[in-house]
Amino acid sequence: MSTDNPVRSRADVRRVALSSYLGTTIEYYDFLLYGTAAALVFNKVFFSNLSPAIGTLVALATLAAGYLARFVGAMIFGHFGDRTGRKKVMLTTMVIMGLSSGFIGLLPTYDQIGGAAPLLLVSLRLVQGIAVGGEYGGAVLMVSEHASTKRRGLASSAAAMGGPSGQLLATGAMLWVASLPEDQMLSWGWRVPFLVSFVLLAVGMYFRVRVHESPVFLDSQAATASPPKGTPIAALLRSEPATLFKAVLFQIGPYCGMGIFGIFIISYAPTIGHSRSTALTGVLVGTFLSVVMTPAYAALSDRIGRRPVVLGGIIATATVAFPIFYLVNLGSSPILVTTIALYIGLVMTSVTGVAPVMLTEMFPTKWRYTGVSTTYQLAQTVGSGFSPLIATSLLTAAGGATNTWPVGLFLVLTAAASIWAVLTLPDRSHQELDQIGPGIAGGLAAPSPRTGDTVHLSDQTMFDPH
Repeated sequence: MSTDNPVRSRADVRRVALSSYLGTTIEYYDFLLYGTAAALVFNKVFFSNLSPAIGTLVALATLAAGYLARFVGAMIFGHFGDRTGRKKVMLTTMVIMGLSSGFIGLLPTYDQIGGAAPLLLVSLRLVQGIAVGGEYGGAVLMVSEHASTKRRGLASSAAAMGGPSGQLLATGAMLWVASLPEDQMLSWGWRVPFLVSFVLLAVGMYFRVRVHESPVFLDSQAATASPPKGTPIAALLRSEPATLFKAVLFQIGPYCGMGIFGIFIISYAPTIGHSRSTALTGVLVGTFLSVVMTPAYAALSDRIGRRPVVLGGIIATATVAFPIFYLVNLGSSPILVTTIALYIGLVMTSVTGVAPVMLTEMFPTKWRYTGVSTTYQLAQTVGSGFSPLIATSLLTAAGGATNTWPVGLFLVLTAAASIWAVLTLPDRSHQELDQIGPGIAGGLAAPSPRTGDTVHLSDQTMFDPH
């Protein structure tokens, strides 16, 4: 039995929510910082022996390597999170991410040590990806497994808000870097946002070491007569293949939309007469709106259930797939910014704000960390990672920059697949987490003895909607 106090006091719930938010914000700041730096400076600093175009391409390839590593990290840390506890893994992932990001800021350049520089960069990027792959599931579970059933969605939104918050911080930091004279930017300016990771690591650890282990996990461990055999991912594949498949599928449509209107649109905008900065402004405004709307959608899901909220967002994605391109192609910068911002902030967030708690409610405690982490990271990689490439290929095949109907059709089809998955998944928003057993039909496990009193998040000032 852990020495952590399993009683969910009001102060404990507040600490866990704040820790989850800060942790995911910091880790996604570290992870997403690399993306902007890869496009802005890494081709000149680490791949200066290549032509500018090839250097940029190689730098962005290292970016993709980090996304592939996320799925590996989800399996690794999911295993340990289900076996040794959520808290230990959350502390580990934060240390790994903070150190690897800080060390990027200390790397010598290609001109200083030659080919070893890009090799070290790629190695640290892979480490980053592995760390962030284990972070999200732990942050979501720690807060959702501490919260009361009636406020579980609102509590989980603390972790969901961290992603867009980290993106805003990373973008702001790199905008400052881009404002420097080029010689300063390339010599020392680009290093500063990465070195800040050391400071953020200290801040994040200060809060994380003070949270207690998940009481639901402790109850599950206490009720288990002997340590489980095998690995959680193998057990899930054997016992819950349908749940795993549908957990990924219901996220694919929305994340394809995010990949197209959050990533692809930035390269598409110049082909129809807009600047990249105009499209990026729309993405940033939408990201800020996402931070604001995430807890609102999550709280709504606590009242009316997860399925109606998520289903509404996915149906909206299919509904606006064709009209949104019509608006974007009108040639008006204000319309472009508004359209992108509203899609990301209102349509996308209705899914991303509720998906964390919905995933939490799909898996039994003994496999939950692995289930949440692997399905989320796989959906992110396939949806957001490949949809920009698919959209570009479809646009090229259609033979014109404004001939976007194949991309719209692609969004409709992926959304339709996600709608089917949501309709066939159980809505467990009013079910205790320790009563969720194997089986997608909503099987119940015998409730484990409670080790402490439940405190409702409605008592907390941090997430009190009133």
